[in-house]
Amino acid sequence: MTSEKTILVTGGAGFIGSALIRYIIANTSYRVVNIDKLSYSGNLQSLESVEKSKSYIFEQIDICDSNQLLSVFKNHTPDIVIHLAAESHVDRSIDGPDSFIQTNIVGTFSLIEEAKSYWQSLQGEKKETFRFLHVSTDEVYGDLKSSSDLFSEETPYNPSSPYSASKASSDHLVRAWYRTYGLPILITNCSNNYGPFQFPEKLIPHMILNALKQNELPVYGDGKQIRDWLYVDDHVSALLKVVFKGKIGETYNIGGNNQTQNIEVVQQICKILDELVPINNKELNSYSELITYVKDRPGHDLKYAIDSKKIQENLGWKPHENFDSGIRKTIEWYLDNNRWCENIQNGSYKLERLGVN
Repeated sequence: MTSEKTILVTGGAGFIGSALIRYIIANTSYRVVNIDKLSYSGNLQSLESVEKSKSYIFEQIDICDSNQLLSVFKNHTPDIVIHLAAESHVDRSIDGPDSFIQTNIVGTFSLIEEAKSYWQSLQGEKKETFRFLHVSTDEVYGDLKSSSDLFSEETPYNPSSPYSASKASSDHLVRAWYRTYGLPILITNCSNNYGPFQFPEKLIPHMILNALKQNELPVYGDGKQIRDWLYVDDHVSALLKVVFKGKIGETYNIGGNNQTQNIEVVQQICKILDELVPINNKELNSYSELITYVKDRPGHDLKYAIDSKKIQENLGWKPHENFDSGIRKTIEWYLDNNRWCENIQNGSYKLERLGVN
């Protein structure tokens, strides 16, 4: 047993989870217990920088397994739980929603039940200071119709895809466990993340890696869908602000204040690649000539945009990266980390957009 305070992170081998763990180990005195079932997008190589730290422990566990969760709570006695484990790709949820229902809804239920029982067994200061942070998405709010609209914490839920519907369901479960049982929860809803170590099915790494292979750069529909892009390190710093300073039972929206059309994102990636690694092909003058337009995916939301006023005013958080600085850092990281990119591409993922033949 250790007197060192412990943060339990679910889904810590994923993109945001691994960034969070690296940040905690580098910037706090907390011990971290990472539980992850290591599905297709989980990658322990993203945690090589902390794997030998005495403050880091990994347990390969599926959050749907209540017995394994019970063991984790009993053996590691966490002071904080940050729940990131989730199936998160909209395309995959359209093609196969079953795993999204299982992990995002059933898994969250299993986790909050075990967290509730554990919290109820605590006494004194450890019980008073225990927190359960549920990390969610702005996609639960659905589609913004007006160019001036923003998602606030009061925006009604209106999910469009099996993914966002499953995340909305998990949000409701967590709120219900607060209202009914008093479990000391917090919820965050974030905008689109990007940065180093992101699995290449997502838009930005997908485009970077495809461009470097001089493959087509497939853009859904007309590419005018708008997203608010949040650099992953800004996101994890916000999560810690919420878990340490947030008010129990509250929701905090986290956005990057970078509302950009998807086609503009792809064009900017091409422009930076033209500068850093000029294309070596007599038939092409720019990576942008690789852009192609493909059939839009079903139920594709036109616009997401976050109002982050609450977290900025109440907790003193703001993003440090704008999109220009963040996307350049991201591209440079992918260029400098060929081994990570090659290893993840050697798996089942082959730089193809799901649902596109």
